[in-house]
Amino acid sequence: MKRISITAALLFLFFGKIHAQQQLSDTISLSRAEAETIFLQKNLKLISEKLSIDQAEAQVIQAKLWPNPTLEVSEVNLWTNGGAEQLPPIYKNFGKTSEITASLEQLIVTAGKRKKLVAMEKVAKEMSVQYFEDFLRNLKIEFRNNLTRLQYLQEEQKIYNRQLTSIQKLLGAYTNQLKQGNISKSEYIRLKASELEFVKELSDLQKENNEIQKELKVLMALPATSIIKMTAEGFVPDIQKIENINLANLTASALQNRPDVKASILEQAYSANKYKYELAQKTPDVTLQASYDRGGNIMRDFIGFGFSMDLPFFNRNQGNIKIAKIDIEKSNLQAQEKNLQAQSEVIQSYQNLVVAEKLYKSVDATYESDLDKLLESHLKNFAQRNTSMLEYLDYVEAYLQNKKIILDSKKELNQHYEELQFAIGKEL
Repeated sequence: MKRISITAALLFLFFGKIHAQQQLSDTISLSRAEAETIFLQKNLKLISEKLSIDQAEAQVIQAKLWPNPTLEVSEVNLWTNGGAEQLPPIYKNFGKTSEITASLEQLIVTAGKRKKLVAMEKVAKEMSVQYFEDFLRNLKIEFRNNLTRLQYLQEEQKIYNRQLTSIQKLLGAYTNQLKQGNISKSEYIRLKASELEFVKELSDLQKENNEIQKELKVLMALPATSIIKMTAEGFVPDIQKIENINLANLTASALQNRPDVKASILEQAYSANKYKYELAQKTPDVTLQASYDRGGNIMRDFIGFGFSMDLPFFNRNQGNIKIAKIDIEKSNLQAQEKNLQAQSEVIQSYQNLVVAEKLYKSVDATYESDLDKLLESHLKNFAQRNTSMLEYLDYVEAYLQNKKIILDSKKELNQHYEELQFAIGKEL
């Protein structure tokens, strides 16, 4: 109960934060954890897909129900003729010449078909739970990768915005120098061309940002006018967790936790139950009958009993039994394939993560800050005319390439980490 209260309080704070921010502007600042909380609570696809579990539960309820009895009333005549025999009235003076036939039938399901059908539907319900978990697993990695892409783009935009600001400051100073004749117009034009390149790059990045914003707003069911701003939290996974990973444990974990693997096992159980059900269909059901006939027989009030059933001379459900038997073989093969697929995906994801980790670790911890300091130094020397424009712009290009490599290493580490979690079917 305490845990539920804490969760409710956190959700209230998250959604309260969003509401307050929307009162001021359309920008919503979120951490990865906050974004995922909103996604899990409000995603319309998840809410819709979860209803499939309720439908499967309803199928179990339906399978448990007995067939309804059938009541038939017939041969009721509302008129008479000259040869009608007088009978006692049904009500006051009505019914002295009326004939009535009534029958009651009840279908008795034999050979345990009802129990076998219930067993099938129970497995189908468990399968629907695993299908939902697999749907959530796929949607979650899509959502998390979009968060990573948005964080990556925001960091890249910051880098280009800083360079654009620096170039624009230099252009402001160069405009005055050009008017005074202290620099050539070609130098000014070259600097202006660099500004245009940064503007174009930022324009392309913003278009990509808009595309990811659209995807995330749909996934989180946020208003279309919202602008999502991600914090830097969680962009780089916990390296300590990655270093402690044991590959043998991962493959075993995948076979135990992956919902698609669990679903393949349940499909085997469903096929086995279906085969039992189809075998039971060989035995015909019995319909019990009770009937009453007033005035239609040698007895004035006739009450009789009977039963009916199919005689299984020709149709003994041979075809459906064979289909069900083949389904068992198919589900066994599909389960084996799913196990092999899960193990292969885990190994590939782990190997990719190791490669990404090596790339990330190859970048010295102080290298990024050293790049920033060196860029400031080049900018200062260029502004003081101690460095040529060519040298400065060459360094800016090298700086941007290295910053992109660093950002790429972080993004790839994050994506491969999420891919490994996806492959094993649980959080590391």
